[in-house]
Amino acid sequence: MPVLDVDALFDTVERFAATLTGDDAISDVLRKLAEQVAVVLGVSGVGVVLVRQGRLSDVIATVEAIADLERVVAAREIGPCADAMRSRQPVVVGELTGGDLAQRWPEYVAQAEVGEILAVAAVPMFAGERVLGVLGLYDGARHTWTDEDLRVGRIMANIASCYLVHASELGQERETNEQLRTALTSRIIIEQAKGVLAEARGITVDEAFAVLRKHSRDHNARIHDVAAAVVNLHMRP
Repeated sequence: MPVLDVDALFDTVERFAATLTGDDAISDVLRKLAEQVAVVLGVSGVGVVLVRQGRLSDVIATVEAIADLERVVAAREIGPCADAMRSRQPVVVGELTGGDLAQRWPEYVAQAEVGEILAVAAVPMFAGERVLGVLGLYDGARHTWTDEDLRVGRIMANIASCYLVHASELGQERETNEQLRTALTSRIIIEQAKGVLAEARGITVDEAFAVLRKHSRDHNARIHDVAAAVVNLHMRP
């Protein structure tokens, strides 16, 4: 029975907390987490399957055999990870070759045998009531999953969920800031174009804006593009 590596657990939590202020790709962060969790629990490998629109989708795994198995999970919606997503509870299998699992999940068990994977524990990842994905723990030997194993799995799943929520919020904030920046830049160009036209035609800035707007409508063009042409290309509508 693998022994929990407490030092590796603390190191994993510390390292992962540091990623909240970093700018690494989500897949890289989750892959590093999976590698560390495998060390903490002393298992063959760890993977993450993310949920998109209610289905298991993106696969992130420490070793190719696990990635291949989780691709079967995503494609066929079978196996412990799929059951964990649907039940919203951890699902553990100490020995995939036991019982009727080969009849329930024939493609899954067959792929597990190819990858020499014998035991699986699947822990769902939550954001509130929403399932974000499933953390899968894999071993190449029979494994009696303990309460301690599952507790560590839940801790890591919760940390991963917090990271995904943070990354999503950060992405939305960046998108909003970019939209504001674009809107501000557009407004500056339009104001500049109004001034150029007002001076060139001897009209007011309100009349100049009306000219820009009419040209935009008549030519099915964005008013920002018309204004940019006035300022940068010396166009006079």
